[in-house]
Amino acid sequence: MSTSNSTPKKKSRQQVFTLLVQVGRKEDDGLPKGATGGALMIYASGVDEAEAVRETVAILKQADLNPLDVTGYGTIEEREAQGHDIAADERELMARALDENSVVVAQLTPFYHGEESDGEDEPQH
Repeated sequence: MSTSNSTPKKKSRQQVFTLLVQVGRKEDDGLPKGATGGALMIYASGVDEAEAVRETVAILKQADLNPLDVTGYGTIEEREAQGHDIAADERELMARALDENSVVVAQLTPFYHGEESDGEDEPQH
């Protein structure tokens, strides 16, 4: 008689997505004094990119950040297919996001005095 412990572990459907999130200012957001906003490079797990974006936005709001725009760059496989060079440290952070089913902020770049946009890439609403 076999036990349920001998059942092979079901493969996770989770993937890691690379996201670039622009944030605006908000009281107690932790951005440097004088910054007008910032950009965060994030690796987020999810069964699809939409879930990764939802989870990321929710976590950033809980952290008192003000997410304004999210750009998705896809999974590691999609990025490699586009010719992106992915460094070992980036791969480690992606693996961590997958292992922990989490959102990992890889980099924060503060913006000062309108650096966030030159106006040409502004989404039309």
